[in-house]
Amino acid sequence: MGSPAMPAPSAAFLAAFSARADAAGAMPFARFMDLALYDPQVGYYRRPGPRVGRGPGTDFFTASSSGPVFGELVAAACAELLGDRDPRGHTFVEIGAESAAGVLAGLDHPFGAARTIALGEPLRLEGKCVVFSNELFDAQPCRRFAFRRGAWRELGVQLVQGTLIEVDLPVTDHPRLPLAPREGAIFDAPFAATALLEKIATEPWTGLFVTCDYGKGWAELSEETPGGTARAYHQHRQSNDLLAQPGEQDLTCHVCWDWLAEALQRHNFPTPQ
Repeated sequence: MGSPAMPAPSAAFLAAFSARADAAGAMPFARFMDLALYDPQVGYYRRPGPRVGRGPGTDFFTASSSGPVFGELVAAACAELLGDRDPRGHTFVEIGAESAAGVLAGLDHPFGAARTIALGEPLRLEGKCVVFSNELFDAQPCRRFAFRRGAWRELGVQLVQGTLIEVDLPVTDHPRLPLAPREGAIFDAPFAATALLEKIATEPWTGLFVTCDYGKGWAELSEETPGGTARAYHQHRQSNDLLAQPGEQDLTCHVCWDWLAEALQRHNFPTPQ
């Protein structure tokens, strides 16, 4: 028996897609992913209800699903990484927290204060901080490229008679695409994750930055993942059908640790651990 057919995109999503598409009814995959995840009306991360955990309607687990033990481990690790700096002089800031209270909810933590920055809220950091995120960067929109007929072509999404399909956009070049790919290779470029870290790094704060995420080094991404790393999650099942039921399933892509390390070093952070 084959896999069950995925539900068609909702009318609300198709309307939002059409309003943002070009004259041919198409857009780059990164724009589609941003719409499917973060649009205020139809985005997956903006819809009410639980997404993380083991209960009905959830789609995936994260370390935060393990209960307070994850927050305890995070707090202890951050306090140790601060070294001789007093954690009471730092505000613990969690970016992209799934709940308003974040991973430190109900815990007796060592920091002077704690706050969360939810998705869609202004990113403001100042003073002495411990900045933390859990699976934030791998949920940033990625650009998809396919190497076909000797050239990289960016992949897009087009609406054709009520159906979303993958299409090739014009031939493109970018200094961060693999130089010697095999024919048919897919490269999911996490440019937006690096841009987000650049924004975090330029805010007027000092202290410690800690993130938990899925990622690979440049060599692994460029040489060992010819099928790309973008994937979807729905009801605890992984899928390669990235265009199915947009707004109702999670989309994610591995980050490039080397790019993130370079971004931090450009802003005078020490070598990441």
